Amino acid sequence: MHQHNHNNREKNIKTAVFLNVFFTIIEIVGGLWTNSLAILSDALHDFGDSIALIVSLVAEKKAKKPADTKRTYGYQRLSLFSAIFAGVVLLAGSLFILSEAIPRLLNPEHTNAPGMIGLAILGIVINGLGVWRLKRGQSQNEKVLSWHLLEDVLGWVVILIGGIIILFWDNHIIDPIMTVGFTAFVLWGVARNIKGTFNIFMQGVPEHIDIEALKHSLQKIKGVMGIHDIHVWSLEGETDIFTGHVVVEKQVLENPDNTKKKIKQELANHHIEHSTIELESEEFCSGIECENDYH
Repeated sequence: MHQHNHNNREKNIKTAVFLNVFFTIIEIVGGLWTNSLAILSDALHDFGDSIALIVSLVAEKKAKKPADTKRTYGYQRLSLFSAIFAGVVLLAGSLFILSEAIPRLLNPEHTNAPGMIGLAILGIVINGLGVWRLKRGQSQNEKVLSWHLLEDVLGWVVILIGGIIILFWDNHIIDPIMTVGFTAFVLWGVARNIKGTFNIFMQGVPEHIDIEALKHSLQKIKGVMGIHDIHVWSLEGETDIFTGHVVVEKQVLENPDNTKKKIKQELANHHIEHSTIELESEEFCSGIECENDYH
């Protein structure tokens, strides 16, 4: 299952790399041809995206290495480093776009509107394919990278609309205005993804898991008296891990496998694949919570 997920992630990122590098070249030529600052800025930004995508691809390959005596959980978390790198590149690129677009609000320049429209349609199609591929993935790396390409799709929608307005109304200030708008939107999205990545690094509880609901469901299992010292975190945004001490009735300890099986089944209902469970009797329960509840 993990190998299959890794292969899918690698295929998705390879597709994104090819599309991004290919279209960056087209953008540079097209930007010079149309004299469009938005297109040239997006070309520079796509160049940064290409670097981030290539680093991500290398990280995904390394993440497939099996666990060893030094890395008992394996190397899956390497994809988080590339997710952070990609986010930083995207933030830097967006700030550069803003720095170029804002002065152009004061001094608009003539652009080739028909050329902008043609390139915009091509950009929407090509980058849209990349977003579609990455959106099917679940890893934090793929989520951040999908924002890279989504930014490009939104950028080309802006350029398309701006090109149409310039073509019919000859109003060249529209281009930098809309560029500022979509860049601000993308910055918001990237900041949200970086926040999620930081939460994984801090071994925070994944957003899709309600730890109180999880505790409640485990305590409903027959023979379970309580649960404490719970830790829930994610390796890379896709593989969730649980550790916890479960206080059970004495007779459960005579044949603990059935209860452990039920606990693991309940954890699976909460999308937790890997778990370490320690069963304890109320007499042997350890920790502050046990002292308060059982002694």
